[in-house]
Formats: sequence, structure tokens, C-alpha cells
Amino acid sequence: MEYLVWRKSSYSGGAGQDCVEVADLPVGAAVRDSKYPDAGHLTFSGPEWSAFLAGAVAERL
Repeated sequence: MEYLVWRKSSYSGGAGQDCVEVADLPVGAAVRDSKYPDAGHLTFSGPEWSAFLAGAVAERL
């Protein structure tokens, strides 16, 4: 896989907090645990990622 640029949410707390990181993909997004970045990541298609974000904004998650 190509080189991914990971970012944390601006809502993430300081060190020691449970956070996820997200990287943009050409057709979706990749998500990983910030505490264990070498453990791998999950990938989501564009429609899956859009549905997740819509649910998060609507506070359904």
C-alpha cells in the first residue's frame, strides 16, 4: 500500500488517551489505533466512510 498520512482528531486528548487516527485513501479512508500504530489498520470505502461520518455528526454512534 502507498504511504499513508495519518492524523488525529482535534478532539483527541493528550498522551495516554484512547484515540484513533485516520488517513485518506483515494476511494475512502483507513483507520488505526493510535496506541498500536504497527498493529495494522482497517479500510473503508467512500460510501462506508461517509455513512460513518454522517452518523457521528448526527450523534447516532
